[in-house]
Amino acid sequence: MGKTAMLVVDMQNALILEHPYDEKRLVKTISKMQEICRSRGIEVIFIRHEDNTLVPGENGFEICSSVAPKPGEKIINKKYNSAFRETELREYLDERGVTRLIVTGMQTDFCVDATIKVAFEYGYEVIVPRGGHTTFDNRYLSGEELYHYYSYEIWNHRYAQVMSVDHIEECL
Repeated sequence: MGKTAMLVVDMQNALILEHPYDEKRLVKTISKMQEICRSRGIEVIFIRHEDNTLVPGENGFEICSSVAPKPGEKIINKKYNSAFRETELREYLDERGVTRLIVTGMQTDFCVDATIKVAFEYGYEVIVPRGGHTTFDNRYLSGEELYHYYSYEIWNHRYAQVMSVDHIEECL
């Protein structure tokens, strides 16, 4: 089997400061997954959104300090929901023989969803840690409802495997 990489999608200060659903669990889950991956030599790659509200050099653009990259870890900026569209991500993963992705981050119903589905279409095995993604309430559903809907009705056993951190650790 090929290599595994962990993607941390859009964990920027501006988004965390808006207090998405269960943000403390999110940060705890991502931190734990980073610890596991780093200890096993699994690369952690950060995906950072750039648009008219998330501008390089401005407050809020940087990655949340509690899950920030270590020196030398890869950061890829994107302009679209998918981490793959018009970025170097696919080529970077393919050059390293990565076939399995652990996807975490924000926002469940936008960037995380698009990234998971595109990764699936490209043939990657996708794993989503329970508690490893979140979003905000919208006018139709709460962040909690969106979290559960995408985790268990959309992704699990279709585009990805949703697993506990402990189970992921056993599988690595």
